[in-house]
Amino acid sequence: MKIAFISPSISRALGGIFELERRLAQSLGIMAETSVDVLSVEDEYTQLDLSEWLPLRPRFFSASGRPSSFRYSSGLGRAVLEKDVDVLHLQALWTHNSVIVNQWSKRWRRPYLITPNGMLDQWAVRNSQWKKRIALAMYERKCLQGAACIQVNSLNEYNSVREFGLSNPICIIPNGIDLPSQREQLPAPWTDQISPDRKVLLYLGRLHPKKGLTNLLKAWAQASSQRSGSSPWTLAIAGWDQGGHEDELKKLAASLHLNSSVVFLGPRFGNEKLACYQNCNAFVLPSFSEGLPMAVLEAWSHAKPVLMTPACNLSEGFTRNAALKMEPTVDSVADGLGKLCGMSDRERSAMGSSGFSLAKDRFSWSKVASDIRSVYSWILDAGPRPGCVVD
Repeated sequence: MKIAFISPSISRALGGIFELERRLAQSLGIMAETSVDVLSVEDEYTQLDLSEWLPLRPRFFSASGRPSSFRYSSGLGRAVLEKDVDVLHLQALWTHNSVIVNQWSKRWRRPYLITPNGMLDQWAVRNSQWKKRIALAMYERKCLQGAACIQVNSLNEYNSVREFGLSNPICIIPNGIDLPSQREQLPAPWTDQISPDRKVLLYLGRLHPKKGLTNLLKAWAQASSQRSGSSPWTLAIAGWDQGGHEDELKKLAASLHLNSSVVFLGPRFGNEKLACYQNCNAFVLPSFSEGLPMAVLEAWSHAKPVLMTPACNLSEGFTRNAALKMEPTVDSVADGLGKLCGMSDRERSAMGSSGFSLAKDRFSWSKVASDIRSVYSWILDAGPRPGCVVD
C-alpha cells in the first residue's frame, strides 16, 4: 500500500501536530507492504527538524504569497498531483493543501483521509471566523465533504465534526505516545531560575490564547494567596510564542506580582523538553480547545499528575485517576490548583503512576498505526470496516 502524507509543516512550527504526523508516518513505514511519502512546505525550522523523520525523507517546497498562514506552494501542488499513491492523508485544515487535495482527488479518482487535529472544534472554528468562512466557500468545504473518512482523536471531536455538518464516515483513533526509554536523569533546565526547594508545575506547549494561559496566571495569583503555609510552588511556562502572546502573558504576570513564582522558559525541544518533564512535579493544561494534546500524553508517559480541562478530550484521565478536572474559568482553575498543590507527594505520585499505566495501555503508536492502516484498507475496498469507524 502506497500512502502520501500532505502537511503544512514538517517541523516544530506546527506544534504538537508535528510529533503526531511524524510518529504516525514512521510507525506506518515499518509495517509490512506499506510505504509512506511525506510532502510539505518549508518553514524556518524545517532543516533543523528534518533528521527527526528518519528513516523517512520528506520532500518540502517553498511557500509564497499572502497570507503566509495559507502556505501557498506551487511546487508542492505539482509534486502532489504527480503522486501515484493509493491513499492521500491530509494532516491539517485551512491551508493551500486542501486545494491541492481537491485537485489530486479529481485527477486520480482515489480516496483521501483527513485528520483535522481539533481544527473543527467550536472554539477553533470561531477563531478567525470570517477568514474560515471564506475558505469554506472557496475550497475547504469541498475538501471536507469529499473525504472518504475523517479521523478524530476522541468522542468530543467526533461530535464537533458532526455539529459542523459533515456526514462522512468517521474513525475515532487517539494520538499515540512513545514511552521514555530507561536513561539517566537529566538536570533540571531551570536551576538558575527556580530554587531547588520549590515544587514545579509545568505548562509546555504553544503560547496561544486558546491554551487558557491568561486564566492560569490569574488563577495562580488567586490560589497563591490562599496557599499560605503549604509547600512553595513555581509555575514554569515553557513554549514557543505565537502572535506576540508571550509578551501579553509576561505583562499580566508582572501586573499580578507573580515574578517570584512564575518563570517563562522559552521554547524547549529535545533533551531540554525531556528534562522539563523529568523534573517537574505536575503538569497543567487549561485549554479552551484541543484535539487530543500530546503534552498531556507526554506528561503521563513520565508518570506526572495532570490538571486539565475537559476540552483536552481525555476523559479517561479523570476516570482512571490520572488527572484532576477543571473548567476553563479563573475560579475553576484556581480551585484545581488548590487541590493539586494541596495533595501529598504520595497522592500525586499515585496519580502519576495511573497516568503512566494509561499511556502504556491505551496510546501505543503500534496500535494507532495498525488502526489507521485498517481504515486505509477499508476505504480502498481491500478490507472489512474497522471497529473504530462509527456512524
